[in-house]
Amino acid sequence: MNRDSTDSGIERSIKAEIKLYYDLIPVSSQPAPLLIALHGYGASKWHATREAKAIVPAGFAIVSLQGPHQHLREPKEPAGPLRFGFGWLTNFHPEESVAVHHRALREIIDTLTNERVIDAKRIFLLGFSQSCALNYRFGFTHADVLRGVIGICGGLPGDWETNEIYKETKTAIFHLAGEHDEYYPPSRVENYATQLRTRARDVQFRSYDAGHEIVPAMRDDIRDWLSLNNT
Repeated sequence: MNRDSTDSGIERSIKAEIKLYYDLIPVSSQPAPLLIALHGYGASKWHATREAKAIVPAGFAIVSLQGPHQHLREPKEPAGPLRFGFGWLTNFHPEESVAVHHRALREIIDTLTNERVIDAKRIFLLGFSQSCALNYRFGFTHADVLRGVIGICGGLPGDWETNEIYKETKTAIFHLAGEHDEYYPPSRVENYATQLRTRARDVQFRSYDAGHEIVPAMRDDIRDWLSLNNT
């Protein structure tokens, strides 16, 4: 329980449990390499599953994790994946959302490793847009967990230069950017490769004729990159 003074009185808090939902697509040859795919803001695990299936090489298991913060996306749609959207962060105490993200990934990885569904030495984490920086936070905090991190049309953690928790890692990094991305234009991402190389040995950065989206050329390059780094 926390107590902080505010103009309206003493602010207090309690701990409450939430459920996070994810889809698992296992493969018959277990334990298998794993791609964990995270959607962007306003999407859902359904969208992440669709993209992951279009990307992964044969023989990969897939996990699509859904963000914890729900909102109504399309009120006129019937109940289903297009009606509700989900996000990963809130402006109010964002560090709590980061902690939820980290804990969810660790629990999924530990559970599937113990069940021998996945190979703990071949885990890849993919994020689009909002989930990109969150995944970098995880990868550079838990520096020995992942084989690779893929960031698409997203950013670096806002505390990249100042947070001492981020470690150097052997995890391979592949960052993909859109040349016409209205949220992450070339002027914003041009130094990302240099910044990532301060803590990672293996960094690839590629730009595409794309906006804030995942285009076929990105899927092809990610598939090739996964195959190369899975050996």
